Amino acid sequence: MSKYSLRLLSYSLVLGMLPAVLIGFVSHSMASGDIEKKVKEVNMEWLAQTQMRVEQMLKSIEKSATQFANSSLVKASMNTAYSNSDFESVRELSKELYNLQSGDAVITQAYLVNFNRNWVLNLNVLKPLEHFEDNQEFARYAKEPKSILWYTGMAPSNGDEFADSVESITLVHKIPILPQTDKPQGLLVIRIVASEINEALASSNISNRNYILDRNGADVLASGTEENRYAAVSLAVEQRLKTAQDERQGQGLFNTKLDGEEIAVLYRTSTYNSWTYVSVVSIGELKKETAKIAQLTFLVCAFILLIVVAAALYGSRRMYKPIGNLLEVASRLGSSGQEHQGQPKKDELEYIKNSMQSLAVSRDRVEQQMLGQASHLKEFFVLKLFTGQMTENDYLFRSSREGFPTGWRWLGVLALQIDNLQETRYSEEDRELLLYAISNIAQEVLPASMRFPPITINQSQVTLLAAEQEDREEVRRLFYEAAEGIKRYADQVLQLKVSIGISNPYGQLTDTVKAFGESLTALKARINLGPEIIVHYGDIENNPGTDHYENSHLKVLEERLVYAIKELQPKSASTVFQQYLNALLYKEGHLEKHQILLVQLASRLIQLVQEQGISLQKVWGDEGVMERLFHLQTREEIIHWFDFKLFGPMIKALSEKSESQYIKIADKLVQMIQEQYDRDITLESCSQILNYHPVYLSRIFKQEIGIPFSEYLTDYRMKMAKAMLETTDLKISEISERLHYNNVSSFIRSYKKMYHLTPGQYRDKILKEKLE
Repeated sequence: MSKYSLRLLSYSLVLGMLPAVLIGFVSHSMASGDIEKKVKEVNMEWLAQTQMRVEQMLKSIEKSATQFANSSLVKASMNTAYSNSDFESVRELSKELYNLQSGDAVITQAYLVNFNRNWVLNLNVLKPLEHFEDNQEFARYAKEPKSILWYTGMAPSNGDEFADSVESITLVHKIPILPQTDKPQGLLVIRIVASEINEALASSNISNRNYILDRNGADVLASGTEENRYAAVSLAVEQRLKTAQDERQGQGLFNTKLDGEEIAVLYRTSTYNSWTYVSVVSIGELKKETAKIAQLTFLVCAFILLIVVAAALYGSRRMYKPIGNLLEVASRLGSSGQEHQGQPKKDELEYIKNSMQSLAVSRDRVEQQMLGQASHLKEFFVLKLFTGQMTENDYLFRSSREGFPTGWRWLGVLALQIDNLQETRYSEEDRELLLYAISNIAQEVLPASMRFPPITINQSQVTLLAAEQEDREEVRRLFYEAAEGIKRYADQVLQLKVSIGISNPYGQLTDTVKAFGESLTALKARINLGPEIIVHYGDIENNPGTDHYENSHLKVLEERLVYAIKELQPKSASTVFQQYLNALLYKEGHLEKHQILLVQLASRLIQLVQEQGISLQKVWGDEGVMERLFHLQTREEIIHWFDFKLFGPMIKALSEKSESQYIKIADKLVQMIQEQYDRDITLESCSQILNYHPVYLSRIFKQEIGIPFSEYLTDYRMKMAKAMLETTDLKISEISERLHYNNVSSFIRSYKKMYHLTPGQYRDKILKEKLE
């Protein structure tokens, strides 16, 4: 077997066997990883569902507790010193306290504690606070900063009430809930059986261990043995939570070892009560599932390897035969011109390579490179022509060599610019590439005999045209048709709107720089004539226009525009600005003068924002938006810039500031009503305190609260009257006088209108309910 044939066989075996081995290894790894990942995802979803079930249970209890704590019965009891003789009242409280057990979880005990009146009521008995064994624990609950909190651990034994201690979770609800204080009037304490949560945490996989850590990192439900065994896992979870940078790191998973066994730990932290739900999954159990995949993968790879070996043996022999023929031909084409005798000493392919390289068509390759560089050289010389760096003699030398047009009588410059990229599929970064594409279009559309190579200069595509006709008007028509062809194809091929400026025909090549300036000047007519135009410089030159502006009319429109911005009306602002632009462009003028007036308008609007204390960075961010105003060339670009870069951000910033100010004023009025409802409070008195006009305050209050100031004041006074009827023995006339009503009849009418009962009828109803 020849040297190359042996090498070919070896390469075939390596190339065939290596993918098979890699595919087998990767397939097994990916399958194992996917199974492990899928199981972890399923466990994480199960953990999330478990968290939702547990929290739903706790929230249901908390909601019931809040409703009970805020009930009128409990509020009245906080001001009453109950004893065993108050049987009816205590029975009513006990009945409502017992109704708390109708929730989702089993409530082992519930306590209603009154610190001010020194009594405690549970599901079984009413006792004085100092005679209750848990009074120290209740005092500790009262000192906590939060008004609602959950405690975990063992419920204390209460003498005759519990035979043994019971694993429980305790809900503490301060009364009242607001304001937060360490000296509340009372407490509502509810204890639920922890086994309810254990049932929610139960998993179908007995190898999994699921538990909960409280905000202190303690296992809420574990026995002593379990807590000790999983202490290291809980510590690792706590360390990860402490190093978390944001809320997204409040959940996650990691692998570790427990008693020498590799495990996966999944955890989720609740934003509700800061508990952490933990699930421990055995990795060993997962790997058992992948053993069958490993066996199947090994068998498939072994079969593939057998096929590869057979194919390599057969293929290497078949592939070497044409190589041997090539070797014989290469030897004949060698520099000696004689056929080789025997096998060459070098490697067969290396010998063929050297022989072919010596006979390669390097000449053709060099010619192709020269042709490629020639086009760039032509563009370079044209660029020199437009920048005034080429003389007449230099052109005569280059024209014959580079193939420039000859025999022309007139020359003309076409300057093309893109009108607007804002509403197209392109962005500003594509402008240079699009101009290059248009240069290619110009080369295709225009014959080489009437044009020089098109180039791009300063965001303009420029084409130098040559014409043999003598009639100047016919030359102008020819140049216009050329421009129209480029514009039409740019629209068809690139879906791009462009405008073209045409210089006056000229005969001296050295006047190219001047003609280029004429074509750019003609393009400035877009500000008055609109986009997608083809304009001769001669037409602009013969109709220079006037410099007259309707200043008074522009000033009126400017004031209307400022008013629309202040009133947060984007559509009205856009309409007025278009009227302003129509008046500005009514007479033709220089683009620079138009830009000066537009900059003045923008400055006036920016000053409006700054007067409101809003920074320009909030309106525009870090973009160089203002600089863009000086580069706007068409009416559409100007309208788009003012609508989306100025009006929109300004109105949004002003709206956010107004909404914030309105909310603060409305909140202040509500606070004044709730604090001064028993005084002679009016909208006028509030306006003197807040330093705002009463009409302005009335409009803001109605907008933010939804009802007028007087109606809200009456409703609040009626609510306070109802509370006085329920909790005090004041006469109706005294309540009317306290709420600043002119007479009792007016108070009674207002109360009946709101509650459909007179104050006396409502008080009789309350007394009747208590007697029952």
